[in-house]
Amino acid sequence: MASDLELKTFIDRHRILLGKEREAEIERSSLLLSNCGPKLLEQKGLAIGGLGVTTVNVGLGGKTLVELERPTAYHATPLFPPHTLSATRRPGDLARVEENVSGNTTAKKATKSKKTASTTTDTQSARTAEGVVYKVSDTRIVIAVDASDNSADDLDLPERCRVVKLANSVTYDRMDKAIDQLEKIVIPSTRQSSDKGNYEMTPLIRVLMGISPPSPNLSVSDLQFFDDSLNASQKQAVKFALESPEVACIHGPPGTGKTHTLIEIIRQLTSSAPGDQKPKRILVCGASNLSVDNILERLLALPPSPEKGSDKKMLVKVTRIGHPARVMANDHVLEATLEVKAGRSDQAALAKDVKSELEGTLGVLSGKGKGGKKPRGLERKKMWEEVRVLRKEYRQREGSVVKAVLGESQIVLATCHSAGGWQLRNLAFDVVIIDEATQALEAVCWVPIFKAQKLILAGDPMQLPPTILSTDKHEKERGDKTLTAKTRPSKVAASANQSKVKKSAQPEDTDSNSDSEAESVSGDEMLAEDATIPAVDSDQIKLSGKSKQKEASNRRCLRPPRTLETTLFDRLEKMYGPSIKRMLNVQYRMHASICRFPSKTLYASKLLSHDSVTSHLLKDLSNTKDKIDSQDAETTKEILGTPVVFFDTAGCEYFERLEGDGDEGSRCNENEATVVQNWVEKLVNSGVLASQIAVITPYQAQVTLLTSSLRPKYGPQLEIGTVDGMQGREKQAVIISLVRSNDKREVGFLKEKRRLNVAMTRAKRHLCIVGDSSTVQHGGPYLKKWLAWLEANADVRYAELD
Repeated sequence: MASDLELKTFIDRHRILLGKEREAEIERSSLLLSNCGPKLLEQKGLAIGGLGVTTVNVGLGGKTLVELERPTAYHATPLFPPHTLSATRRPGDLARVEENVSGNTTAKKATKSKKTASTTTDTQSARTAEGVVYKVSDTRIVIAVDASDNSADDLDLPERCRVVKLANSVTYDRMDKAIDQLEKIVIPSTRQSSDKGNYEMTPLIRVLMGISPPSPNLSVSDLQFFDDSLNASQKQAVKFALESPEVACIHGPPGTGKTHTLIEIIRQLTSSAPGDQKPKRILVCGASNLSVDNILERLLALPPSPEKGSDKKMLVKVTRIGHPARVMANDHVLEATLEVKAGRSDQAALAKDVKSELEGTLGVLSGKGKGGKKPRGLERKKMWEEVRVLRKEYRQREGSVVKAVLGESQIVLATCHSAGGWQLRNLAFDVVIIDEATQALEAVCWVPIFKAQKLILAGDPMQLPPTILSTDKHEKERGDKTLTAKTRPSKVAASANQSKVKKSAQPEDTDSNSDSEAESVSGDEMLAEDATIPAVDSDQIKLSGKSKQKEASNRRCLRPPRTLETTLFDRLEKMYGPSIKRMLNVQYRMHASICRFPSKTLYASKLLSHDSVTSHLLKDLSNTKDKIDSQDAETTKEILGTPVVFFDTAGCEYFERLEGDGDEGSRCNENEATVVQNWVEKLVNSGVLASQIAVITPYQAQVTLLTSSLRPKYGPQLEIGTVDGMQGREKQAVIISLVRSNDKREVGFLKEKRRLNVAMTRAKRHLCIVGDSSTVQHGGPYLKKWLAWLEANADVRYAELD
């Protein structure tokens, strides 16, 4: 059982790490904006210039929605250049709309604000607006400006604008608030007499904080699955999630149907809950908007479920909070959003009238009224006062509408961050499900956890962890050394017993929860320990007698994290052992050859390929069959009949180039880009559609380079992006440009095996790697193993250009 000292140390450590991360994000944003000229900011993907305002509307919560695009008068194409501004991450990136700056002049020097992370210059122009990226397409970007009733929210944007990415303080504010609430719950002595709120110590919180062990599983008998296509490991995971009283973790390696499994769990909970209980009310969250939208789309596609004990069909009411990231491609998703449902409810008529008046006034203020001229002087001031009054009235009327819509919803979906918004204030749920839990900071997971009595986490610890800016390189190196010792169980146990008290007092020296680099170094050995266990029951490790008790005692300690890369999923597995999770072990994505290496090295050879994908190749696609008839057999096999191809540039002197200065620079490799371009051309000429291909690389500079050469010919259908952006995605053919080629044998990002795992597991039928083996093989044991595997199993070709 965790003591007050352990609880306090754990919480204090989180505060320190969150503070460092906030400062690191502010510092990076301020440094870049102050030292980089406009062109360099665009090259780094941190800004989009030459924009014009098209519309100004009102969104949920009274937010002002500013829509911008590239005017045809100034640009040859309306398509945006490559950028990192996104609405798909947590709440969406924070951005500022300001006057367009041209040339290479350096921006004004930045200073950090004490209160917010968004203030990045000494003097802010009145003609700027800050907000959250609400929606992004290839040609338009919408910024949601949340103006306070008391602020001078006079939006007077210039004719030509640019959007600049900023550090986001809102997410950190909510995480800090969650940690404060957690402290007051688990350590009652920290509460003030003036504190008001719900500080109930639920069984779920006791288990998550190591105060009590998980309760014995419930018994769910005669479980009838809605989806007959579920495999044995998926059924086992569903049953485990239903039977677990407080918390269940589902480990879903690439292509194993993790979302498919979650949908079955949701259907079971909302229609026929275990033990003849009432159907549950569920809050479904994710680390990103894309993960939430993926579940939403699957839920909306489901047929009505049979009502328990009746022949009637029941359609579960689903509501999505926030703006779907993929709404432009899937318009039906929009119908499930809170914004649309609130606008169509019976109580919405009065709010709609106020909204129309508000949008009309904002249109006039932005120059979209009659004559196209913006009002000035006293007239403008008077109209903005009217806007503030209308916005306040709209929020009040809208609040009651939102409450009514959410009150009727059995399933509510939101990102972990947006679960802390005003819409869900004081709402309670039976179960919270968090998808992509291994990509979410633990602190942000606590935001929705407080709203429920049971938690289900889903993710893959062997894919990318949360992106952390503040991780100290020295800490990473120290973590590597300490975690290497973890492969020797006897020493681990002795070390844990000898330094238990010392570690509680000095969390920085704790080696139980380490960073991603260290985690990845020991991943093979840790998983390989139970390689002999049958696949379906792979996580049921059997220990006996004193050994079992000792293992449980060591694991149940609540230890503060070394870095924020230690997720809640990771911590629970270390605290309670493999019994806290179930692993899905059949993948439905990759050709067996593509799957083999990650399965062996990261999943202890437990990841099996389903018969439907074991041998599928590009030549089996319907769109390539016509081309096969016109090609000779050797050409067909070379291009369409080979699952793994490796273009080795060793000895070709295709050296990388650094774009930018120092640590802030990104790398590109022009010769590798040419090899990639040639292979894309061969694939397309052989009948593979551009939309079936993805080109991915660890470096943004290489993305920019590849985009400039490939996008004009193949258009936006050919996906080009970083490894991080492809997580959770899949394509028929994937080409990876490794970029790194240098005399120092430095590999940078490639050293993180989880990043490499994500890259190679996106491919379904064909994986092509372009890289310098003489550089890459020196990046550590994992990369050396990978290169040896490629030499033995891939079709290795020389990459020398004609």
